[in-house]
Amino acid sequence: MKSSTPVIIAVDGYSSCGKSTFAKRIANKLNYVYIDTGAMYRAVALYALQHGLADTRQIQNETLVKALDDITIRFRFNPTTGTQETWLNGTNVEEAIRGLEVSAIVSKISQISEVRRKMVGLQRSIGEKDNVVMDGRDIGTVVFPQARLKIFMTADVAIRAQRRYKELKTKGIEASFDDICNNIRMRDHEDETRSESPLQKASDAHVLDNSHMSVEQQMEWFENTWNNIENSNDN
Repeated sequence: MKSSTPVIIAVDGYSSCGKSTFAKRIANKLNYVYIDTGAMYRAVALYALQHGLADTRQIQNETLVKALDDITIRFRFNPTTGTQETWLNGTNVEEAIRGLEVSAIVSKISQISEVRRKMVGLQRSIGEKDNVVMDGRDIGTVVFPQARLKIFMTADVAIRAQRRYKELKTKGIEASFDDICNNIRMRDHEDETRSESPLQKASDAHVLDNSHMSVEQQMEWFENTWNNIENSNDN
């Protein structure tokens, strides 16, 4: 169905559910722009670590907020890998933002209201220009409540930890499976209980539990769901 305004597909859910992989596949299939909103918060977290504004114990909120205007985040397509990569102040940080040190503080960083406002503003500006598939925690509830399709992803904690462990090992990043499990449980709790845009399922979201699904099976689920929505819009 043709639309005069950009089409938004929102993919929300728990950490390490494979949201990015799933959202990228959807974007490739539909020829939409893919935006990893989690990477934006990870980039801010990395900046805070690099400049001594955060560690696992505390975040220097006020100092970080004052530095927000000095943070520039861009996504650039890498034709060699066929993927979009995250750039922080002119430096490719795609690998650096995926480490456990960033993972340990990113949820706390995302709870800072000024940080969220800046990131949400950036996300909305992107969605005003292009058809996008955007994944994160609050895309369907806060950023784009008018999204054409809202997907909420979940999976068993142990399965999520195993996927994360394999991902890090593939990238040559040393990690403990137990540490990853604990980090995921901590992230879930912080995401669900934070005062600023807590992780919630939109009332009209389609839930996808992919604990025992391959990426191909998830794409089959998406195609059926998307076709039903498009057909209903045509009627």
